[in-house]
Amino acid sequence: MQAERVTVSRETEERLQAYMALLQKWNERINLVSPKDMDNLWERHILDSLQLVPLVKGRERFVDMGSGGGFPGIVVGIAANIPGVLIESDQRKSAFLREAARITGTQLTILPCRLDKADVAPAPVVTARALAPLDKLLTWARPLLEPDGVGLFLKGRQAEQEIEEAAKTWKFDVRSWPSKTSPDGVILEVSNFNRAEG
Repeated sequence: MQAERVTVSRETEERLQAYMALLQKWNERINLVSPKDMDNLWERHILDSLQLVPLVKGRERFVDMGSGGGFPGIVVGIAANIPGVLIESDQRKSAFLREAARITGTQLTILPCRLDKADVAPAPVVTARALAPLDKLLTWARPLLEPDGVGLFLKGRQAEQEIEEAAKTWKFDVRSWPSKTSPDGVILEVSNFNRAEG
């Protein structure tokens, strides 16, 4: 499966536009994305998140960790059209995510709690974007993931360094897909991860 640029249907684009309009409205009150990103929201955040869709589509459901303003959780929920759980500890951001899920008609459940306190049925896929180093992501993702599931993590130029660091305490398989939206970006597809012994 390749992480390729996604072309979306008119209905999906309309739902994404409704989400962006809501984001712009709420961003004046709570900091969901950097104000300087508002002018290129589609390129900077939506397209980046859409890269995960081919890797998620066809799976039963997903869990998004640290969803923040909804990247990639809301975007994946809209474009892949599968159920998901979005975990976000900030109550105001959780309120925004609930409203975004409602107006876009997605099958998303918002869980307003810390990742290490999340009580969620393990899913086939766990996603995250701009959240934490890989080592930390694996710690949080492990209990949320089915045994043969995969973690899909959008990463920047530190990806290789993070893989090396995580390998000190974890055993895992990793595939790296080049980002279509950032020359320094990659999507890490991590599977079969368990704590290294000894």
